[in-house]
Amino acid sequence: MTGTTTSSNRVLVIFPGALGDLICVLPALRTLLRRYPGCVMELMARAELADFAVGRMGIARGHSIDRREVGLLFSSDADVAAQAAGFFGAFAAIHSFFGFDNQRMRELLPKACRGAVFFHPFRPAAEGHIAAAYLREVTAGHATFNPEPAAAKLDLLTADLDLARRLADAHGVGPGRFVLLMPGSGSPAKNWPAANYLQLAGELSRYCPVLTVLGPAENNLQATFSRLVTIVNPPLGALAGLARISAAFVGNDSGVSHLAAAAGARGVVIFGPTDPARWRPLGAVSVVRRMPLRDLCWRDVAQALEALPKCAE
Repeated sequence: MTGTTTSSNRVLVIFPGALGDLICVLPALRTLLRRYPGCVMELMARAELADFAVGRMGIARGHSIDRREVGLLFSSDADVAAQAAGFFGAFAAIHSFFGFDNQRMRELLPKACRGAVFFHPFRPAAEGHIAAAYLREVTAGHATFNPEPAAAKLDLLTADLDLARRLADAHGVGPGRFVLLMPGSGSPAKNWPAANYLQLAGELSRYCPVLTVLGPAENNLQATFSRLVTIVNPPLGALAGLARISAAFVGNDSGVSHLAAAAGARGVVIFGPTDPARWRPLGAVSVVRRMPLRDLCWRDVAQALEALPKCAE
């Protein structure tokens, strides 16, 4: 961040969601940046997501949503607004997707901020893609939403791509040549079975290298994928970089699939119980949907990979 930051040029967005939610709110963040020219935008979110957003999503500074001042906004004590003002009073405007239905927070945050405060629902119930719903929230419903890849495109850091290339090289795969498999998600019900991923990997490896990424939620799968080239728990920036330099990716309806698509990768995203019209990643992705998920054959996913359009930088 450059220049001097004062209370007159700082805007805060409070967002409680997970990784996929954060990627989906990116078009709304870009719109808010244009709404406040000359201001710096800061994000309060889960600590690891707030840190990740800095420099990659138009965010100048990140803050943990677990800060003490946030808890004060739910307190019944008489002087908590004054205490919370030590932090929130520094902002010219706050857009909060947290506390929309909490009367106490809606009462205290405007007192603590001293500037304009706007409350928006987290995961608005409006029809259509969730990113469109977020965008309508911050534009009072007047924006035209065009779900193109650029609408949710991350600004990857040079360090992200450098680390991704080092990781790929260390695991014997070259940029632009490997398929990235991401077999996990935050919900086991949304996961294509590991056995299906293994079968797909075996078939794809006849023609190109395959690199598998497992996150914290997939610790129980490390033994299952031990015979594949696997990276465990890479930083989010490095994972986005790996997706960018891959030939393509395959993932479930998950936050990392949103991340990969937002990084500019093309890929196939596997859906089961959830609605891709609302939750599909924005970008150069093909959606394959089947219920039950175990009935989706590796050949269908391989064919979807083969049919992907070529990357366009």
